[in-house]
Amino acid sequence: MSEHSPLVLVVEDEPDLADLYAAWLGDEYRVRTAYGGQEALDRLDEADDEVDAILLDRRMPGLSGDEVLAAVRERGIDCRVAMVTAVEPDFDILKMGFDDYLVKPVTSDTLRETVEGLLRRGEYDTDVQELFSLTSKKAMLETEKSAGELADNDEYRRLTDRIDELRSKADESLEAVTEGDDFDALFQEFDAGE
Repeated sequence: MSEHSPLVLVVEDEPDLADLYAAWLGDEYRVRTAYGGQEALDRLDEADDEVDAILLDRRMPGLSGDEVLAAVRERGIDCRVAMVTAVEPDFDILKMGFDDYLVKPVTSDTLRETVEGLLRRGEYDTDVQELFSLTSKKAMLETEKSAGELADNDEYRRLTDRIDELRSKADESLEAVTEGDDFDALFQEFDAGE
């Protein structure tokens, strides 16, 4: 690991759990821990280096994960955020600005895969990032809610409409790329490199 490795902030009010997550990630990433919401915001303010991803507990005494997330987005901090929480997802997650949602307990493999996915998403444009985030929310709700509950919820219908719109835009962008000679040339260069 180098000083250029991605920086992950683990925010968890149970110190043993925060330290465990940090240990799981420490081989691949630079990791900082915060044992509460206010400490997380302080760490973000004093960070001399940009945080690439945040693993954020949702239910904490004092400043909750929801409030920390809102502050991160209001401040324009450009990083990916995964909620790692014991709180089962409900329709309120549709208005929250996170990128992924994990329900505790989580394994080291799941945590590593989540961070890897968050960092990969940061490389995409905003529409693709939004598509990933909304698709994650949709999947979480579909595991927790009945088909009837989903069908009766206006916000869920707007969510699926937005996902369809974003997928359509992504498909159009891909079509435009694949129709041009640049796409063929890219693969010819790739094949020649092998």
